[in-house]
Amino acid sequence: MLDPKILRLVAITDDAEDRRPDLVDRVAAAVRGGATSVQIRLKTVPPREVVEITRAIMRTVQVPVIVNDRADIALAAGAAGVHVGEADLPVAAIRRFAPANFIIGASLGSDAEVANAKDADYVGIGPVYGSDSKADAGEAIGVAGFKRLASLVPHPAVAVGGITADRALQITLEGAVGVAVINAIFKALDPESATREIAAAIGR
Repeated sequence: MLDPKILRLVAITDDAEDRRPDLVDRVAAAVRGGATSVQIRLKTVPPREVVEITRAIMRTVQVPVIVNDRADIALAAGAAGVHVGEADLPVAAIRRFAPANFIIGASLGSDAEVANAKDADYVGIGPVYGSDSKADAGEAIGVAGFKRLASLVPHPAVAVGGITADRALQITLEGAVGVAVINAIFKALDPESATREIAAAIGR
């Protein structure tokens, strides 16, 4: 059974900022700042390297580590789970070979993705406020769009897309169990302080 507390503040790595020697250190800083889980999103990095990076992060932090897109990489690395989008292997297919305690999250940004998302453990809904970290993210759906899509699935819903400390507070007050953040953490000069600010906002 998924503990929704791990979804309170998801720190998502990003190729543009995090393909660097100090990636593990920056992720560790985010966790020290209050990230409750980490999602490894390294779309342009070779699979073998993603496995190595994931394992290195898992050795360093004490929160669940989830891999973006690739269930095979997540399983090879021993990660806690995978987060998939519309173009990835369907959730139901992953269920057939993944361990019972393997966490599966699914992106949800439109009605067309609801069927796949219903089989997941949690959903990441967005982009709520817009995002420049994902070229294929689509138009911002706003708080009303988030609430509507969240009502269509029986799972914890995490808000993603353009999340800042102020917006994190707003969207959690509107029903999100947590937020997933890329830029506001990993484009910051001090990821630990940036994460702590978001965590404090959610805690208010």
